[in-house]
Amino acid sequence: MKSAAVIFLAYVVAALLSFLTAYCLPLSPVNAVLTGIFVALVGWPLLAMVGFSRVRNGFRAAMTQVHDMAGIFTGWLIYVITLSGTLSVFRPEISLWARPELGARPVDPVKATEAAIGWLSRHAPQSSAWYITPARDRAPFSWAAWDQNGAFLQRALDPVTGSPDTIRDTLGGDFFYRFHFELQLPYPWGRLLAAIAALALVFVLLTGIVAHRRIFLDFFTFRPKKGQRSWLDAHNLAGVAALPFHLTIALTGAVTLGTLLMPWAGLAHYRDASAFEAALAPSLSAPAPTGTPSALAPIGPVLAEAAERLKTEGMNQVYVYNPSDSAATIVIMGDNNDRIAFGTHVLRFDGKTGKLLADTHEQRPVVTAFAVLYGLHVAHFAPLATRWLYFGSGILLLIVTGSGLRLWIRRRLRRGDSVRLVLLDRINAGMLAGTPVAFAAFFLANRLLPVTLADRATREVQVVFAVWFLLLLLAVAVPARTGWRIFVSLGVVVSGCIVLLSAPWADGVERAVSLVALSLAGCCVLALRSMRAHQDGA
Repeated sequence: MKSAAVIFLAYVVAALLSFLTAYCLPLSPVNAVLTGIFVALVGWPLLAMVGFSRVRNGFRAAMTQVHDMAGIFTGWLIYVITLSGTLSVFRPEISLWARPELGARPVDPVKATEAAIGWLSRHAPQSSAWYITPARDRAPFSWAAWDQNGAFLQRALDPVTGSPDTIRDTLGGDFFYRFHFELQLPYPWGRLLAAIAALALVFVLLTGIVAHRRIFLDFFTFRPKKGQRSWLDAHNLAGVAALPFHLTIALTGAVTLGTLLMPWAGLAHYRDASAFEAALAPSLSAPAPTGTPSALAPIGPVLAEAAERLKTEGMNQVYVYNPSDSAATIVIMGDNNDRIAFGTHVLRFDGKTGKLLADTHEQRPVVTAFAVLYGLHVAHFAPLATRWLYFGSGILLLIVTGSGLRLWIRRRLRRGDSVRLVLLDRINAGMLAGTPVAFAAFFLANRLLPVTLADRATREVQVVFAVWFLLLLLAVAVPARTGWRIFVSLGVVVSGCIVLLSAPWADGVERAVSLVALSLAGCCVLALRSMRAHQDGA
């Protein structure tokens, strides 16, 4: 109860600071609100650290205790969010692997988007809006979303015909991307949990820095085959090796969802969250329909002008609001291929005439800072080498989280078994070793389910959660040591299956997926050998 009180009180103080910052700063309302959100997101974990140091004896001892406490309460959530986020670094490549009928090929984003809008004009003319991610070399298909008869639909569209008929129905890499911050839960609960997990990770990292006396010296220390000592060395080594990245990705993750976690700054200037969001990105706002039918202007010249104005940036998103109404509006957001800041260049066209209404470059300083933080998190700017650094740093964060959870549980089990600890140990095996197997099941389902299966994308996701549920049931039913062996063995099997299903390995994406799967299989084989050696030596 005392710990919960500290966390709640720290949140209240951070929320108050957020509101006062936004209210008192002599900045424009949007800049002031964003500054207030930044203050709250940084202030909450720092205030909590101060609070815990007051109610527990000794600052370092207090940080050690709350580091363990925060890690065990949020560790599994951080782990699954980190795993899905690490996979999302290669979201376009996974999406391409999941659609082998397309194959890697060069595409023209303008012509592909024109074809997509042509298909939508014929098949979804009454939709309130079309949301299109243009084709690009990393993902040579247009990704479209629209509402129809009360349902929200999304499909990959052929870059030549604009039709989805020749492409299998799958979410591809978008499954991991959406799961990363929505957890397959309805709005806003998944995003709110993801925001809490991001800020909890900031807190865990900061308290970990204080708790480990020799944290930077331990970076040069790893003692293999030493039991718990080896696990602690791996925890410290993986934590220090990518500590700046981990802090950055955690804080930027919290910032991207900051208005859900800390909405109080917005109340200083806006009546509700929607009013603040409209002021934050006015160039993206949708006009109200007039009710007067009207045809959309030829889209080719509009896209050609947009491509000329965006130049090296490229097109990131194309929104067509009210496509069959006289209030039709086309919004085209530039990508950030040539900069870190995301979404700072937006073009707005009259959908009825095709005339350019506005060419907006973001100039507000705090909004631009927000765009930079968001861009750092989603990494659209990153070249291939940087994406692999993101991926590798994500793997290190998985090692930090997994080793920390195991250390906490095993340390307490040595003091004496209890039903609660034994159950935690079993579930921990299911979460740490079973979750990668469940996610790998998505790749297997993508290649093994019939291409013509109705509602196929939903079925792929259901396979993931069915496998995950069964693995967790198995984890509860068997001893933790047995569970680890089973799940790691399954990791070898599913990784091998992914390699085989990637055949004929004709392009770089299929080869890269196979190499990652082989690396996972190799790690699983080494883990099995280690477990066998430990058992023989026991």
